[in-house]
Amino acid sequence: MSRSTKLFETYKLGPLTLANRLVMAPLTRNRAVPGTFVPGPLAAEYYAQRASAGLLITEASQVSQQGQGYQDTPGIYSKEQVAGWRKVTDKVHERGGKIFIQLWHVGRISHVDLQANGAAPVAPSAIRAKGKTFVNGGFADVSEPRALELSEIPGIIDDFKRATKNALEAGFDGVEIHGANGYLLEQFAKDGANKRTDAYGGSIENRAKLMLEVSKAVVAEAGAERTGIRISPVTPANDISDSNPQALYDHIVDGLSALKLVYLHVVEGATGGPRDIAPFDYASLRKRFSGAYVANNGYNFELASKVLDANAADLIAFGKPFISNPDLVERLKQGAALHDWDKNTFYGGGAKGYTDYPTLAAEPAE
Repeated sequence: MSRSTKLFETYKLGPLTLANRLVMAPLTRNRAVPGTFVPGPLAAEYYAQRASAGLLITEASQVSQQGQGYQDTPGIYSKEQVAGWRKVTDKVHERGGKIFIQLWHVGRISHVDLQANGAAPVAPSAIRAKGKTFVNGGFADVSEPRALELSEIPGIIDDFKRATKNALEAGFDGVEIHGANGYLLEQFAKDGANKRTDAYGGSIENRAKLMLEVSKAVVAEAGAERTGIRISPVTPANDISDSNPQALYDHIVDGLSALKLVYLHVVEGATGGPRDIAPFDYASLRKRFSGAYVANNGYNFELASKVLDANAADLIAFGKPFISNPDLVERLKQGAALHDWDKNTFYGGGAKGYTDYPTLAAEPAE
């Protein structure tokens, strides 16, 4: 029997009409073609299988080689990558889906083996994160970064702008800027990672500058109605922290709202962990932001329905449940059992644990 909830209602997101309010969150799967970092045919099948989501957001995709932090993650900076992503978007659109690409620069969460000529990863400050990355077939400590020169920062912004242009050429309906989970834009924003004394360090206004400048550049290329952003105010992911996250993110969201981004995608709590890790007023962000609020982290059917009914969010992002349930929308509608995911096949590999999870229709009748 179909369950009634706002979760399954259509939603107008800028120029797009989403079939429902479920968003497939970005999920790194490490299955791009080694060496070229082009998404392959399996990626097209994987995303097309999940096209019943109101909106698909792809796995994070680096805007440059320098922006790569993990083995075999896809890029969006070469012609070959654009062509590979075009096959993905075409297949999703054939199934009636809508799809954004997440644009990514990992900053210090990288390894010298992934950088050109074994160079050090870049960061706001030369502070090594206490964290791991996936490289050479296993997990290894991230490498010591170097601080970006002031003269290099415009190039980072240009990389995001160029990646946006490439994404539109690849047929994406829009782009999501990755400003979360301890990667470069968040590294600049949070004082635990940013000890700069120039125009990009010190005050909240200075530390927020790169995230807002990247957002402005992406909006100039894609249009605000096709630009979203993901943030994670209090996550400790990748050894990131800030002494005053509420003030920082109130300021950031004011700036994003002024740019009229189409959505704000918020990781509430610790990424993939407890929602109540630290006090934070997410309602403040919703009030400050003019576009759609996408709530993320630890949502199930009951919590999603409750939050939507309370008008505390417009869209709900689901992550790992979409890995093991390509037809998650239909399963939630019917109250059907969800398949468990296999952690051993999250990162790297082939079809196993990627495109071989069955749909309800494919399961034998009991």
